[in-house]
Amino acid sequence: MKISIEIEVDAPLNTVWDAWVTPEDITCWNFALDEWCCPRAELNLEVGGRFNYRMEAKDGSMGFDFEGEFTEINHCRSILYTLGDDRNVEVQFLETQNAVKVIETFEAEDENSAEQQKQGWLSILSNFKKYVESKGS
Repeated sequence: MKISIEIEVDAPLNTVWDAWVTPEDITCWNFALDEWCCPRAELNLEVGGRFNYRMEAKDGSMGFDFEGEFTEINHCRSILYTLGDDRNVEVQFLETQNAVKVIETFEAEDENSAEQQKQGWLSILSNFKKYVESKGS
């Protein structure tokens, strides 16, 4: 099953793109809950390149690596990647009249309900929006 989420970010396309692919930016927004953080983000933004984003509870009680491999990159338009468990993800960046619509489509995993997954990914996307918009243009 595929799940799609989207959000509009009030910022220029290049700003949105850069915040999505720059490790120093990723560590500022890539977590679903305020009790979590992303202390490390590493990526090689090229087809066949890998990424690894460390996600941890701030109290150190748990954490995991969110990792995978880029399969297609269209600068400022889309990024496709495969996660470590072979699920595919597509992220699209679409300019609208006043913003950039970010659409993420991902294959669901079997451990959590589709609604839990949707809400978790949407929380991260909401953090992304808040972070990018707080940067200004």
